Amino acid sequence: MKTIGLLGGMSWESSAGYYRLVNERVRELRGGYHSARTVLYSVDFADFEAMQAEGRWDDAGRELNRAARSLEAAGADFVVLCTNTMHKVADQLTDGLGIPLLHIADTMAVAIKAANIKRVGLLGTGFTMTQPFYRERLAAHGLDVLVPDEADRETVHRVIYDELIHGVVTEDSRERCREVIARLAEAGADGVIYGCTEIELLVGPEDSPVPTFPTTRLHAEAAVDYALGEISLPPAT
Repeated sequence: MKTIGLLGGMSWESSAGYYRLVNERVRELRGGYHSARTVLYSVDFADFEAMQAEGRWDDAGRELNRAARSLEAAGADFVVLCTNTMHKVADQLTDGLGIPLLHIADTMAVAIKAANIKRVGLLGTGFTMTQPFYRERLAAHGLDVLVPDEADRETVHRVIYDELIHGVVTEDSRERCREVIARLAEAGADGVIYGCTEIELLVGPEDSPVPTFPTTRLHAEAAVDYALGEISLPPAT
């Protein structure tokens, strides 16, 4: 079993989910007393939230590169960045790194294409929904990506940063996100990516009229499958 390097803390709410999911997956596949070989590096999200707000992405990339190198030094065989948004700096994170990154968008593309879906809606932070780094990565796999309108993007972003990152889950926000998902489906999305690792704290497959692709769960499961030699790294394009 390869050692999974979890680079988390963005936020710790979803990183805790990653740890649980990778171990559940190992138990499912190996049984008995087996659990995942993992190394966890958890950052202080307050530092990264400030970098995001101030547009200091290069600083964030350097910090994540240092963290990834620490995971490598601690014995990780590959890195799992436990966040969607910070994949914006994936190239900086891997600069000079001797182990690979299991890119979350490539993992999603594999799952979406396996479901024979070509057009998907994308929920996430405002950065993930509006900036090209995530959508273009999916488009390189032949997928058509829809995002909510401006008002719906602001709603989803607010729910993530004001509530979910702090562990706050409300029925009102769940209903609002259901409405956003429904509008994506009405606009032609045949599936919806839950493209923020905290969104799965709020909504599930039952909240969507079309198939959903939960990034935390799918990313964590792919990490285990790769660690156990069940799959290869997904292609970047």
